[in-house]
Amino acid sequence: MKGAKKNILETIGDTPIVALTKIGQELPCNLFVKLEYFNPGLSIKDRIGIVMIEEAEKRGDLKPGGTIIESTSGNTGVGLAIAACTKGYRVVFVMPDKVSIEKVANLRAFGAKVITCPTAVEPDDPRSYYSVSKRLATEIPNSFYCNQYQNQDNPLAHYRGTGPEIWEQTGGEVDTIVLGIGTGGTCAGIGKYLKEKNPDIKIVGVDPVGSMYYGVFHGGQPSPVHTYLIEGIGEDFMPASIQELKYLDDVVQAEDSEAYFWTRELVRLEGIFTGSSCGAALAGALKYGKTARKNENVLVILPDSGVKYLSKAYNEDWLRENGLAEPKLAGTVADLITRKGRDVVTASREDKVQDVVHLMHERGISQVPVLAGGELVGIVTESDLLSGLCTSSVDAADAVEKILSTRYVRLPMEEPLDTLVDTFNRSNLAVVFDGERVAGVLTKIDLLTHLTEKIRQ
Repeated sequence: MKGAKKNILETIGDTPIVALTKIGQELPCNLFVKLEYFNPGLSIKDRIGIVMIEEAEKRGDLKPGGTIIESTSGNTGVGLAIAACTKGYRVVFVMPDKVSIEKVANLRAFGAKVITCPTAVEPDDPRSYYSVSKRLATEIPNSFYCNQYQNQDNPLAHYRGTGPEIWEQTGGEVDTIVLGIGTGGTCAGIGKYLKEKNPDIKIVGVDPVGSMYYGVFHGGQPSPVHTYLIEGIGEDFMPASIQELKYLDDVVQAEDSEAYFWTRELVRLEGIFTGSSCGAALAGALKYGKTARKNENVLVILPDSGVKYLSKAYNEDWLRENGLAEPKLAGTVADLITRKGRDVVTASREDKVQDVVHLMHERGISQVPVLAGGELVGIVTESDLLSGLCTSSVDAADAVEKILSTRYVRLPMEEPLDTLVDTFNRSNLAVVFDGERVAGVLTKIDLLTHLTEKIRQ
């Protein structure tokens, strides 16, 4: 039929470039994004999958009926799986265990065998997903290990495809490309092609904090390597596919918190639904943009779709568990302590019940922290006092230590207000500390008063 593609592989590429209309409007430059989730496998890695397979076929490295093996964080695996399905190859993918469940399920949907390996090990550790991939390639007959980290067909795909596509789409009016650094193939391939067209075009790489690239580029020594939550970019070794960083003009870093914040802001403000490496790329572009020239055209490569990150980047529970959730309430508990504006009223454990009741009545409070030697040993509340006196379990002349309660939560002054909401779901009281000193006691009414007064303002 007229207009139909011969197969799914012909739909790869020609992804759109879109101007950002809200994010980065305060910057002197013009921000654009290239949406690689318009590829059939929802990522930029579709571009390298078919090229690596076809080049391997030409060399005789991949033979009919063979098995393709690859170490991947997910997207390269999908690109390879799409091509493998159309060409009749089996696929085995080895993945780090930090990837989202959606990525694992996505690969298995293509009929792939998926093996997960620990993330927090050295690349040469036999348990790493690099080492396991290499081992499987020696054990499985008629197999081909793509090895995107060393395979020069990786940057070749971008030199032949992505680079020329960007040049044509922009009419050569692009000044700077900003993109996350993973295997480095995109940086090297796009960088080589565009610099051949215009040596003044800059390539700015974005590296997660915890990856090595930033330190290598700026000082010749790897940055301190540790685990991070951004998926798909960053490395703890130097892949050959990055071609020694020679096409990069700058490298900026992105924190996990920045990446996940801008991932969510992209969809909220611009309607662009992406993954965490896209949020990292945007975070890097915003940092670079502060020093950009007026009207400089900055194009950010957004490599994939948010569909694969619903259990992480778009899951409030996961974000909160990993310290990445945006606070719903601005401020800290110190704001409430300041708003109350009163000295902390305390009692000692030897004080009589009747004296504490008088103190509470006189000061108009419903609970009193009890100290011994300056240390908090408990709290006395009006409900506990009433219950104790009515049931005769305590006498007015008894020492208050007889009716101490420990049903409270300790919080530091700098604790976010959001924490108070969870606190009051578990306890009616929060005792706030300024260092080792009791700074005050907060109740639900204190938080409610704070919120309603803010609304009136």
